[in-house]
This record gives sequence, structure tokens and C-alpha cells, in this order.
Amino acid sequence: MPNLPTKPCAVARCGTLTRERYCEKHQAEHRKRQDERRGTAAKRGYGSKWQKARAVFLREHPLCCQCQAQGYVVAATVVDHITPHKGDQKLFWSRSNWQPLCKTHHDQKTAKEDGGFGHR
Repeated sequence: MPNLPTKPCAVARCGTLTRERYCEKHQAEHRKRQDERRGTAAKRGYGSKWQKARAVFLREHPLCCQCQAQGYVVAATVVDHITPHKGDQKLFWSRSNWQPLCKTHHDQKTAKEDGGFGHR
């Protein structure tokens, strides 16, 4: 796949060329502002307890269920909540509400449910 062309960083007057929206310096600042707005992963419930449960689930369910349904064999990298938990801890920890997905399928599902990445 060819490299994307470089373009100026989205921060006014930065001018650093990047293949992303922000240059490396401003990407970190953008992530920090984003975390302040929506809370860090740990604050949203995805701390060490989740990381351990996620690792076990992916060992038990190593393939993306959406890819499998299409006849492909692709490793799952994300444990998805089938029904968004929206802070409901019972739903969050219910393994019957989890499914193994590859990043592509998880991103597509999230965009469809949220109306686009990062939008409510």
C-alpha cells in the first residue's frame, strides 16, 4: 500500500509535515485533551482487571467472529461489547455480551453505532 502524502499539522501555525492529522508533538497534546473530555481508558472501566479478562477471552476466542461468518480466518484483537454498556457494570462484565472482533470490524461497528468515530 502506498504511503499517504504529507500535509501540514492541523494546529494553526505549526507547519510540520505529517501523514496524520497532527504532528508527533501535537498528537500527544490532542490525545491528552481527548482523555480529559471522555476520561482515560482506566476511568471508563478498561483498567488492569479488564486487560486481564480481555486477554483470557481472546485466548479462548482467538478469531474474529465477523470474519469467520464471511469465511475468513483473521485473529481477533478486540473484545467488543455486543450491546454498548454505557457505564452499566453488570452489562460491562457480562461475558455473554462480549464478542471477539478484528480491529477493522470493531471500528466499523463503532462508527455505525456512534454515527462516526468519537461522535455521540
